[in-house]
Amino acid sequence: MSEFEQLMSDAEAAKFLGGLHPKTVQRMARRGDLPAYRIGRYWRFRASELDQWLRVESRNQTSPPAHT
Repeated sequence: MSEFEQLMSDAEAAKFLGGLHPKTVQRMARRGDLPAYRIGRYWRFRASELDQWLRVESRNQTSPPAHT
């Protein structure tokens, strides 16, 4: 049995994601870019899922070549 994980609001998720605007987080959730749950008219997020999403996204980004 898994432990209960409290859900975060869009404002809390925005702060967790580095200070994004809550509307940006809502837009990303609506497009399916972020793991999110729609409860009524509100978006809710799990910190563990956002953390995993950040890890995957940071690995997928390509870094520019280093200047030599």
